[in-house]
Parts: sequence; structure tokens; C-alpha cells
Amino acid sequence: MKRFLLYTIASVVINSAFSQNDSLVLKNGDVIVGELKNMDKGVVTFSTDYSDSDFKIEWDGITSMYTHTSYLINMSNGDRYNGKLKAAGNQKVLIFMEEGGSREVGFMDIVYLKSVDKGFWEKIDAFVDVGLDITKANNVVTFSTRSGIEYMARIWSLGLTFNTNFTKQDEGPNTSRTDGGLSYKYFLPKSFYIPVSVNYLSSSELNLNSRWTALAGAGYYFIRTNSLYWGADLGGAFNAENYIPDSIPDVNSFEGYFGTDLSLFDIGDFSLSTKAKAYPSFTEKGRWRIDFNFDTKYDLPLEFYIKLGWSLNFDSKPPSGSDLDYVIYTGFGWEWP
Repeated sequence: MKRFLLYTIASVVINSAFSQNDSLVLKNGDVIVGELKNMDKGVVTFSTDYSDSDFKIEWDGITSMYTHTSYLINMSNGDRYNGKLKAAGNQKVLIFMEEGGSREVGFMDIVYLKSVDKGFWEKIDAFVDVGLDITKANNVVTFSTRSGIEYMARIWSLGLTFNTNFTKQDEGPNTSRTDGGLSYKYFLPKSFYIPVSVNYLSSSELNLNSRWTALAGAGYYFIRTNSLYWGADLGGAFNAENYIPDSIPDVNSFEGYFGTDLSLFDIGDFSLSTKAKAYPSFTEKGRWRIDFNFDTKYDLPLEFYIKLGWSLNFDSKPPSGSDLDYVIYTGFGWEWP
């Protein structure tokens, strides 16, 4: 009876006094009025007029809501909607879709919200972090950066990454490594998607001046919840390589690929992500390549964070240089929004 009364009072407050704002009712009975900017990885970003800093609220800590803002809404089963939200009681939410009509869904089945009312910039996520290591012995200085930006539309996303690592020392060769990529995903119904990307790698350890890999395939999210994403994809790739020294001929080859992505983020202020891809060559018998990335991040106030990462590239039949290159990375960064 007490819970029903609380829900009734909260609904009246939300639907009348704050009808032009987004409103949340928390498990402790508090009502917050302002703007629900987004929800990603089980955490809501919410801004108010009375605080200079945005609030971070656990998604499962919310019992009721009403939004004046329209959102891109992703569901755990892969369905995607554009619309506004209103609590329907009993852990249900009504989505009032922009094209008309409504749909009732489970509260915890919503895994992603992104405001679409404020145009282009509201659909962008970005991050940048830097690392610097200095060792007295041999005057070794290592400087690293990682950065990325992603635009999320209703049925597709476009992302760009760029990472660098430079090491300078008094005795011994200097080393460098640069990698990045442009990736596109088209989201199909029921958790299927089509990935297309162009990736770049330059590595002094591999004697690799440049490697461009263009790939396309098909993928599927096996799990999408507010604590875990896990998906896999496979397809084909074209690989163009230029090695050092110039006397080594360029290598152009066709490859297959299969890969998997795993993200965990319901572990307090920590989050973890790992990506792995294997490339069996169709045109070079017995050649395999493997790319692997692992990142763990600890969130700090004001959108800052500390990151520890590991990147690895393996080639079973390298035309030149080593067959293995890896970087262990520590850095301090900031993400937006």
C-alpha cells in the first residue's frame, strides 16, 4: 500500500508540476527534475539547474520516470526506438514513439538512451587520454595517447580511433607505433549488425611502415544488458602492407576474419573491455594474423578516468621484422559527455 501511494503521488508530481522537464523518482523516494542526457552501461547522466555538475545515477536505482526529451532507445533484444519515456508501473516503461503509437517494455530491458532533441552534438561520445613514463637509466622516455570519437544514429554508428606510442632512449633504437581506424556499424533487427571498417597500423618492431586493412562482415550480440555486452562477427578483409626497408616488396592479400568484443561495466567505478580478431589468409598459405586489445578503466569525478591497457599484434609469417608487437599502456584521460 505504501509503495502504491508513493508511486501515485510521484506520478501526479511528474505529470503536472514538471511536465516540461525530465523527472526521475529514486528508490529512496527523492524526485529529481532536470534533463536526462543519456544512459549507457547502466549509468544515467542527469543535469539540473541547481548543480554545476551532472549527476550519475545507477539505472536500477530509479523506480519511476517521465521524459519531455526524445531519445534513441536500444533494447537488450536489439530493437531500437526513437521516442519519449513514461513509467507504467510494475517495472514497465511506455515508449511514445515519434512515428506515432506507444510500446510497453521492461525497465531493465532498456540498455542505452541518447538524447536526440538537441541535434548533432548530443549524439557524439568522445574520449582522449595520455600516458608518460620516464626512466633514469638510459634516459628512456615513453609517450602514449589514445583517443576516439563515435556518432550514434538510430540504426547506424560511425567511430574513429587514433592511438600512438613513442619511445626515445640514449642507447638503443627509438621505437614508434601508431594505429587507428574508421568503423561503421549498421544495426539490423534482433541484435544482428553489419560491420565495415578500415584499420591502420605502423610499427617499428614489426618493420611495418603501414598496414591498411579493409573489412566487412556480419555480427550478432549474444548478450546486451546493463552490465555486459558480448558480440561476435566474421567476414572478409583486404590487407595492404608496406615494409621497411623499401627492398621488401609490398604485400597485398585477401583474408577472412572472425572476432569477438566483450565489455563489462557493472563492477563499481571499474569497466573492462576486450576485443580480439583473427585473420586467416586466403592468398598466403599458412599465414595467420591476430589483433588483441584489452582496456580497464577506473572512473574519477568530472568525467576523468585512469586507464590500463594492452594491445598485441601477431603475424605467423611476417615478411620482415618480428612476428609479435605489444604495448602495455597506462594513462590519464577525460571523456565527453
